[in-house]
Amino acid sequence: MEEKKTLIYDCAKELFSNKGFKDTNISDITKKAGMAVGTFYNYYPSKEKLFMDIYLEENAKLKKSCMQSLDMSQSPLAVVRQMMLLNVEGMTANPILKEWYNKSVFGKIEQLYREENGVQTSDFLYDSFLEIVTQWQAEGKMRSDIDSKMIMMVFTAIINVDTHKEEIGLEYFPQLLDCMTELIMKGLTDCP
Repeated sequence: MEEKKTLIYDCAKELFSNKGFKDTNISDITKKAGMAVGTFYNYYPSKEKLFMDIYLEENAKLKKSCMQSLDMSQSPLAVVRQMMLLNVEGMTANPILKEWYNKSVFGKIEQLYREENGVQTSDFLYDSFLEIVTQWQAEGKMRSDIDSKMIMMVFTAIINVDTHKEEIGLEYFPQLLDCMTELIMKGLTDCP
């Protein structure tokens, strides 16, 4: 049973990477896996759920790689800038993660995934970075009067601005993102 699920997963990952989410359908996946379409539904309730499982795994790998690459001897602002740069580079280099920027596709996928799995299921941030924020707070490098999880939500907001660059104006990116990051970090590191 697990072998079939792994085969479906691997075939879908390859197809999503090569063709994208929108141009890959369940029959493509099952054909590549050498099984009937009905078999797919024994393991996954939808193409969206399978894609999100693959997306979350790829996202976790990227975040782990980013965390391992950080130079923690730098200031919190420099570390956050480095993390954001590594994240954007990794997202745009990975065809599965790149779907994040396709609002018409990813918004629907995420909505269906959350309906099937619950609102809190897909956390796109990284627990390891929460630990860093908590450490900075303990060391007096970051405000401790703001809950560390709230600070992580601020970082989430910064990351999500990137998905709205067309509405804001492409001519302002990436300078806007850097300026926002700097201003927010100054506010977070100005310890009372």
